[in-house]
Amino acid sequence: MFQGLEHTAIATPDPEKLAQWYVETLEFTISHRYAGNVFVKAPNGTMLEIIPSEGERTPQGMKAPGIRHLAIIPDDFDAARKALEAKGVAFVTEVLEMDGNRLVFFTDPDGNLLHLIQRNKPLP
Repeated sequence: MFQGLEHTAIATPDPEKLAQWYVETLEFTISHRYAGNVFVKAPNGTMLEIIPSEGERTPQGMKAPGIRHLAIIPDDFDAARKALEAKGVAFVTEVLEMDGNRLVFFTDPDGNLLHLIQRNKPLP
């Protein structure tokens, strides 16, 4: 009956600006716009809907309640990290290695947490 997630939404004061960051930094494309909302699509087809925010942002934290991060799959982990670094991306951690997996956390311009992930074995 249920097939999975079509998209995840991120609220921001400037949807066009944040969408453009995903385009320029993570190679997403803008796939659809309506009523101030912008859908960006990753090369693998996953989508984010970027919507106008209302009110003040709540404090962020690596384990605060709610959605915590978006995991980005690169073709080449080291090259992707270096490309993000060259684009001035703010890293929150050093490269971490856990159970044969490599990851590094960073933020988008609004402070949303993302991380690159290279898995030793794909998830089941």
